[in-house]
Amino acid sequence: MSESKKSSMFSIIGASSVGTMIEWYDFYIFGSLATIISTKFFPAGPGSETLSFLSTLATFAAGFVVRPFGALFFGRLGDLIGRKYTFMVTLLLMGGATFAIGCIPSYETIGVVAPLLVLLLRLLQGLALGGEYGGAATYVAEHSPTNERGYMTSWIQITATAGLIVSLIVIALTKAILSKEDFDAYGWRLPFLFSIFMVGISYIIRRNMHESPLFSKAKAEGKTSTNPLKESFGNKLNFKYVLLALLGVTMGQGVVWYTGQFYAMSFIEKIMNVPKEQVDNIMIWGLCLGTPFFVVFGWLSDRIGRKWIMMAGMLVAILSYRTIYTKMYETVDIKGKTEIVEKATSVAELKENAKNKNGGVDSVYTVTKAFIDGTTYKEVKTKTLKNGAVEISDKDGKPIIETKKTVTINDTDKWTLTWLVFIQMLFVTMVYGPVAAFLVEMFPVKIRYTSMSLPYHIGNGIFGGLLPAIATFLVSDATKLNTIAAEAGLPKVVEKPYLEGLWYPIILAGICFVIGTIYLDGKDNKVND
Repeated sequence: MSESKKSSMFSIIGASSVGTMIEWYDFYIFGSLATIISTKFFPAGPGSETLSFLSTLATFAAGFVVRPFGALFFGRLGDLIGRKYTFMVTLLLMGGATFAIGCIPSYETIGVVAPLLVLLLRLLQGLALGGEYGGAATYVAEHSPTNERGYMTSWIQITATAGLIVSLIVIALTKAILSKEDFDAYGWRLPFLFSIFMVGISYIIRRNMHESPLFSKAKAEGKTSTNPLKESFGNKLNFKYVLLALLGVTMGQGVVWYTGQFYAMSFIEKIMNVPKEQVDNIMIWGLCLGTPFFVVFGWLSDRIGRKWIMMAGMLVAILSYRTIYTKMYETVDIKGKTEIVEKATSVAELKENAKNKNGGVDSVYTVTKAFIDGTTYKEVKTKTLKNGAVEISDKDGKPIIETKKTVTINDTDKWTLTWLVFIQMLFVTMVYGPVAAFLVEMFPVKIRYTSMSLPYHIGNGIFGGLLPAIATFLVSDATKLNTIAAEAGLPKVVEKPYLEGLWYPIILAGICFVIGTIYLDGKDNKVND
């Protein structure tokens, strides 16, 4: 490829990638700020904090669930009117919805309208993202030379992880600049509002782009589809390829992607009880170190084929997850550390219940421990008192006790966890780096945007996007079984409950590996048919 063509190609990649990265940033800051959003947009009376947080997570998940509908709607438009104009619309829709979330008054100001508006805007974000990826991947692939398509489209694959990294960095910088009180009062809105500037710049860049040459040629020759949905899913042969793309590639790719990034983050914070600030630091480093390998495996797929790189990524993930997560857990687990006994403290005190507007008192018992490797442990048990006695749960008749544990780790353990996140990122890059080129090459020009977008967003938005919640539930359920067994004087039901969440990605990736290995040939690399 000549230098001028390479320069033009990288301009195309840059314009497509920046916009897609911004859309991922917009999509993920909601999840990164879920804890504080739950206090702003959902009612949080005494005892309802967990429900408010779950409502926020449900709203976050809604964005994943509607992604396939966005794929259908915008995929159809992309095959009818063109790739360029469609993903310009998705960019503006995502940016506008994100900016609007930052402007919505709180629940205390406008009542139930607040969470309804947030849900509506979150759905619009999901629809926009459903149309963005297919457009960007198709646009870049249809400009790329055959022998470099995996390498060129792998830059699009970086954008999802880059958007997550940027969201974590922007939030961390905002917290560093503002006081805790200011961030809680208004600072959390700034990452949402900031996106409008990035969207504006990206829109200007995309406006000056040309339509995909293959689509322009098909349109000029009258070979574009008049009904992309019917041709994609009504044609038995093409629908077979849609199912193969989903069950043989994107389902496994989706669970590996979300395990290596979102579940790893959730596991370290929620199950291992590491402070959010340290978790973000670990994830930023792990993701940054792993991100270049999207391009490495995209480039490699041009040389040795795409199918077996993706299948290998799924297989090593399946075989390694339990070992990796056992190591992560044992690295932080204080049971394996030597305590400095003389530094242990226990403090019991009564505190005003700030969550109860009618007043009230909490009995707070705080235990702190220090360990010779520099790790510190803090456990705070809070009992809400009602009429001088501990409040009793209506569900099980037991005292309501809120327990919060925090394990602040040392630098050595922090880098161990970073390394383990990086290893998972290698699995992510193996399955995700070549997948855009692979999907583009499965479908003909006239229905490509529609056909590739749906399996991608079901695999990632549904199977992958729901992974953190399902995996966390499996861990919680196993922990409860052990608690019940212990109270009954019985041995553990599950030996390592913290590993139970991994069955979800292991089983789905395993099914995908078998289907993909047997039924996908991975040989068709033509995109101009």
